[in-house]
Amino acid sequence: MKDLTNRVELMREAFERGKKAVLLRPTVGQGTAITKVRLTDGYTCEVEDGAWKLVVDMAEKHGGANAGPNSGVIGRGALGSCLAIGYARWAVVMNIPIESLEVEVQTDYDVRGELGLADITPSYTGIRYTVRIESPAPREEVQKMLDRADMLSPYLDIFANPHKIDRIVEYRQSVQAEEEIYREA
Repeated sequence: MKDLTNRVELMREAFERGKKAVLLRPTVGQGTAITKVRLTDGYTCEVEDGAWKLVVDMAEKHGGANAGPNSGVIGRGALGSCLAIGYARWAVVMNIPIESLEVEVQTDYDVRGELGLADITPSYTGIRYTVRIESPAPREEVQKMLDRADMLSPYLDIFANPHKIDRIVEYRQSVQAEEEIYREA
């Protein structure tokens, strides 16, 4: 129990330190995150961000090698973990003890849009999440904490609201293609 108390205090101190730093110099909290994804074989992708490396793939039934979870799993995981971390953060800040917490993300889909078989969205047709939380705090306090965390959740905002996305294409014709063009001429 002492380890948990120490962890909660470290979390609270880190939050307050970060908040103070951003208040003093807002640019401390601004930047660009970069994640690189390389297609390595078939559908298998290597995802790299700093020291982290993940493998994303499609299941064998979809032509993949099943070398890792698919992008849908990663997306649902991003939303669910962002929510869970936000709840943990705001519970610490608002002095609400959490005994257990689970976020389940469910998405509905219709692959006809992704396969170009129907004029429908290729994205999810519905998204739901269920929060299972156990706490000795009164339900009203827990609800306020959940509402605060949801309001400030980056990935909930990304999923819920349209964002401007720019595509930049850097194209280089391969040497092999140049050689083939030269032979045909």
